[in-house]
Amino acid sequence: MDENMNNESIGDKLFDEENSDNIKLVGDDGVEYEFEQVATIPLEEDGKVYCILHPVISMEGMAPDEALVMELSEDLDTGEEVLLVVEEEETIDKVFAIYEQLCREQGLITEN
Repeated sequence: MDENMNNESIGDKLFDEENSDNIKLVGDDGVEYEFEQVATIPLEEDGKVYCILHPVISMEGMAPDEALVMELSEDLDTGEEVLLVVEEEETIDKVFAIYEQLCREQGLITEN
């Protein structure tokens, strides 16, 4: 999916703690999708930045409480920042584990 917004880069939007605007992306099918920003997670072991995005409107094949993990990357042709859907379960699990730990540290999740 490609970022489809004004001149501010997608990375700038994701790292701006003051920005809570939804992220709009255009899929390979040409359809625009809108997502709520959940978290931005730098993964030290691979040096990449991931974000967790929740679709504003339900997407086919996703439950209403599910979110996508996307990698902040660079388009090799244009040099622009883009978000790529992560499909590797190991990476998805690591990103969600870090997110869960951050939520616990902030008291957003408590042990049962």
